[in-house]
Order: sequence, then structure tokens, then C-alpha cells
Amino acid sequence: MGRPCVCGASALEIDVEAGEMHVGHTRIAAGDLIAIDGSTGLITIDDVPLVEAEWSDAFGTVLTWCDELRRLGVRANADTPADAQRAREFGAEGIGLCRTEHMFMAADRQPKMRAMILADDEEERRAALAELLPLQQHDFEGLFEAMTGQPVTIRFLDPPLHEFLPQRFEVEQELEQALADDAAAGGVGDGPKLAELRRTLVRVKALEEVNPMLGTRGCRLGILYPEIYEMQAVAMFDAQLAVRERTGTAPLLEVMIPLVDYETELEVMRRLVLDVASERGLAVGEDYLVGTMIELPRACFQADNIAEHADFFSFGTNDLTQTALGFSRDDVESKFMGVYLDRKIIDRSPFETIDTPGVGQMVRMAAWLGRRTKPKLKLGVCGEHGGDPDSIDFFHHSGLDYVSCSPFRVPIARVAAAQAAVAERLAED
Repeated sequence: MGRPCVCGASALEIDVEAGEMHVGHTRIAAGDLIAIDGSTGLITIDDVPLVEAEWSDAFGTVLTWCDELRRLGVRANADTPADAQRAREFGAEGIGLCRTEHMFMAADRQPKMRAMILADDEEERRAALAELLPLQQHDFEGLFEAMTGQPVTIRFLDPPLHEFLPQRFEVEQELEQALADDAAAGGVGDGPKLAELRRTLVRVKALEEVNPMLGTRGCRLGILYPEIYEMQAVAMFDAQLAVRERTGTAPLLEVMIPLVDYETELEVMRRLVLDVASERGLAVGEDYLVGTMIELPRACFQADNIAEHADFFSFGTNDLTQTALGFSRDDVESKFMGVYLDRKIIDRSPFETIDTPGVGQMVRMAAWLGRRTKPKLKLGVCGEHGGDPDSIDFFHHSGLDYVSCSPFRVPIARVAAAQAAVAERLAED
């Protein structure tokens, strides 16, 4: 994210109630200005001048050499035009993953998103989606313009819908307080605010799942509520046409269907995309591609059948690691990962560097099966492993076409991809 992180501060004493902290004889109160040197960990209370990070001409020359040597393409994971522009400045050759859910998290969009989720029927959902459509299209236009001439891979909505709603206990507390306020005012508990809170609570309960990350998310949302993916497809293609008309350059759009298990899921979702595109005179293979994120073990085993309906595979190694190893990346780091590292059960976190004997072999198998069906199938990686040098070396030797990582990792990925290519040539010699 381009921000420094100081992860060890044993000398720090924090007084939460007083809103201040102490380091030796230095007192820092809430609201005081501090500056952090992310390279050394130095923290100062002086008002020091700040500058944007830049690389030297020498490093730029090295990166140019790397680009001449590497075979792997390097893209960026970017969800906003600003991120896309920054990634391009770092040498990204396109966007390998745009997570559309991040576009709905902004304060001005959450109410519209919640209205769509709380809708009682398809008609109400479509009305709410109609308000989100121009916002989504505006975002996509910004991405296309920032990445002129480069491919942009946009993923349909992926996370469970409950993530866009308040937690159950929050709604229950708000409802309880509203009932108390209403009773104190002499009401009978039938006001519009109470009705809305009750409706929200019913919907939150209905969307609850024991394990939502393995539940109603990804393409399953598109199967249950095709109007959501239809709105997003309209936004993508209308943005593509608008930018082409404005700039004279046709954006290279790649539409990604997430969390596919069965080839029939992809077939159904692909048909939805093709129908929206054909209404606008756009042709698959010429104006855009439709592919999928391979992030489940079954998808790896059935990659040859899934490839029948895909123009590209992008390996989502974050979820593939979770589902293959049965590790939750949200929990394991704080629960048992440290013990596993100390006892040498594993050398490094599998979320930092890909688990080559297990998860890595599934990637290789899926790549082989997919290209057995379609020899020219485009293959990429969009998980965080796409910015890890050791993982990049593995992907190079696995025959993938590109990696995608966060913008600030792009220069590292370019160097690592070149190192992998050089190592391979030296081994051949």
C-alpha cells in the first residue's frame, strides 16, 4: 500500500483512557503528528518533509534489462484508476485483477448496495442496481483510460453479500435502542425506522452462514441473482465502448468469473456475458475474453472440462491455498502458524510463498489439463504469490504467461521474472 509498517515496538507504553502513549520521557497524545521511516523503523515527532518514493536512473536501467530477459508478463491487482496509474508507472503491463466489490465499499455506495441486498424481489433489486450501474461504469472507464492499450481483467462480484451489511449484533443493539427510545416517547413500536431495522435484521439473519467463505459467493451469486452480474457486464461493456469512442483506442477487456467448481457454472455465466456483449455488437475473442479464476481443488481436477468455456485461467492462489490446505488465512497466522514455523513443520507461510508440493502441483496440473483442451489458453496468477520471488520462479517453470500483484510489488516481480529466465537458461547451458 506504500505505507511504512513498524511491527515491533516493545518500548511503547499506551494509555488508552488518557489517549496518549509514552516512549521513555517522550509523551505523544492523540492527534499529535509523527513521521515514520519505514526503512529503519525510526519514528520522529519533528515535522519532517515527505517525498514520494522514486527509483534511481540506475535501477530504471536494471528494470529495462529485466524486461528484455523475462518471459513472464507482470500485471497489477488494482481496483481504482489511481492504483492503476501507479501500477503503470511501476511498469505493470495491465491489470490482472480488478476486485469489483471494493468499488461498493465507499460511503456513498454502501446505502445503494444495501438497498439491493435488502430488496424483496428481483424488481426491487434491479431498481437498486440501476442506481449502482453509472457508478460502476465510471470506475471501469477510469481503469481503461489508465491502462490504455493494456489488458484489464475485471472480476465479477465475489464475496458473500453479508459483508456489505452490518453485523447481526449491531442491528440487534440498534433495534433495542430504537425500541427503548420509541417507548420513552410514548410510541407503540411501529415507526418507519423500527420497520426498517426489523427488515434489515430479518435479511441479515437470512444471509448468515456458518462458513460464508465457502458458501454463497463467487459465481454462486451470479447463479442465484443473475441480475447482479448482468448489471456489472453492462457497466463493463458500456465503459469499454465509451472509452473507445473518447480515445480511439479499444480497451482490452477480460471478464473473470470467480469461484467456479463445475464447468456448467462457467457455461451459464459465460452465456450471460455473451448475451450482454452481443446486444452491443461486441464479439468474444475480438473485443473481449471470458475466463475464470481457478481457486478450488475441484476446478484444478476438472480444468480440461472448464477450459471448454474459458478463454483464460487466472489462478487465485490465496483461496486455492485455503481450500487445498484447510488453512484460513484470517486465523492461522495468529493461532498456530508461529508454532508450525518454530517446529519446522513448514519453512515459510504458504500464504507468503506458494506450497509447491501441494498447491503448486495443483496449479501445474490445471495448467496442463487446460492447455490439453486449448493449447493457446492464457494462464496467469492473481493471488499475492504473484509478487513473491520464489513463487514467481515456480510459475515461470510451470509455463504460465503472467503474474499479477499489488502495484508496489511490480518492480520486484519484474526482477524476479528475469532471474527465473536467466536461471533457466544457465541450467540449459
